[in-house]
Amino acid sequence: MIDVFPFEGLPTPVLGLGRSGIAAAHALSRGGAEVWAWDDNEQSRKNAADQGINIVDLNGIDWREATSLILSPGIPHTHPSPHPIVTMAREVGCEIIGDVELLVRTQRDAAFVGITGTNGKSTTTALIGHIFQTSGREAEIGGNLGMPACSLEPLGTDGTYILEMSSYQLELTFSITFDVAVLLNISPDHLERHGGFEGYIAAKREIFRRQTKPRTAVIGTDDDISRKIYEELYEADEQLVVGISGKERVHGGVYVKDGILIDDTEGQETPVMDLRTVPSLQGVHNWQNAAAAYAACKMTGIQPHAVMACINSYPGLVHRQEPLAVIDGVGFVNDSKATNGEAAARALACFDDAYWIIGGRPKDGGLSACAPYFNRVRHAYLIGEAAMQFAQELDGKVTCSVSGDLKTATEKAFADAKQRGMPGSVVLLSPACASFDQFPDFEARGDAFRDIVEDLPGEFIDPFEEPGVFPGSTDKPDFGGAG
Repeated sequence: MIDVFPFEGLPTPVLGLGRSGIAAAHALSRGGAEVWAWDDNEQSRKNAADQGINIVDLNGIDWREATSLILSPGIPHTHPSPHPIVTMAREVGCEIIGDVELLVRTQRDAAFVGITGTNGKSTTTALIGHIFQTSGREAEIGGNLGMPACSLEPLGTDGTYILEMSSYQLELTFSITFDVAVLLNISPDHLERHGGFEGYIAAKREIFRRQTKPRTAVIGTDDDISRKIYEELYEADEQLVVGISGKERVHGGVYVKDGILIDDTEGQETPVMDLRTVPSLQGVHNWQNAAAAYAACKMTGIQPHAVMACINSYPGLVHRQEPLAVIDGVGFVNDSKATNGEAAARALACFDDAYWIIGGRPKDGGLSACAPYFNRVRHAYLIGEAAMQFAQELDGKVTCSVSGDLKTATEKAFADAKQRGMPGSVVLLSPACASFDQFPDFEARGDAFRDIVEDLPGEFIDPFEEPGVFPGSTDKPDFGGAG
């Protein structure tokens, strides 16, 4: 873990004691800072104190003694209104920074790759990290995904930090200039925290701050907002700009056409690989993620053949359209992370013959987003609190049955898929619901599904040991670039 030495001997307030705040407080302490940590939640303060972190009520300090406030990204500092402690700090000219800023100030010799976007940034970050580490590069992966920035290991001149950056984090990080900055897509999100859509767009654009050649901007062109940013930066010609797409040609960029990843960065339109054979990257949205990862890694000097091999071996994020197995010709996909209809629709779009397990604690919107893909569902198996509601929504549109619990649903779906005997059948857990009626969280639900699948009888095939064996859709629709 890094030691944040620039604050040695200085009183340094830390507001927010979740994972990133705890990691920042420890890193500052190791660097010799006098940490003043606070959280409005009493239990969070107790958890931090139990770890030896110095708790100080920041509502009562003399802010003139501090130069910086380390703010957890989830705490508002502008919209809809700043936290009162942020206001006190700002009134005396105290800088407001986040944990990624601490990493940058202590690890200036390393390289930095940043990934942002409304959708797909976790998959792309994990894929780039997989490519780096599998190809033998020294790299640490974290930020908004996985490990907090201050929990990462120190790296030298040969190392690279691969950081998923949320809009909140970008607003609190000022010293970084990314060697490669990736913007996947932009659609309305977190608008209350940014004062509207324009504020959100401005926060996302911060990933390109101060980039000059040979630093590179990798930008998606599959949505209007990102395409406009691509065109503006390409015209300005301050940094290298590479366009990427999951569905159409991008002159001089990296794109996917009919499932084939094509590299046109050298003007040769070179076919690289068939992404339809990669079970963990199904769908147009994931093809855009793969194009972004390929472009980012190539621009850091990793050879295309190595990138291709690493993409082929990418296992995917756990619980996000995660291929588990093929048993007696039937595929099994763990998409427990799909806790709303929009997420479940993305999974349905990837398969032609789905035996769909849905239900849990319902959310607003129900299954409306899934309606365009009902024709891909052979049968729906309803579990949890939402079972009766979903039965009404699906009446006359999709054949369904109330299974009650996950084990019953999985076993019945498997039996039905085998009996029908159609190639390309998939038992898909994509619940379109929260898990809290039957499981502590979506991770526990996905783990339970994996255990159930592993206990099923039949010929078990690991989809990563036999590329191309996993079923997928031959007609993957356009999602407008969201990943």
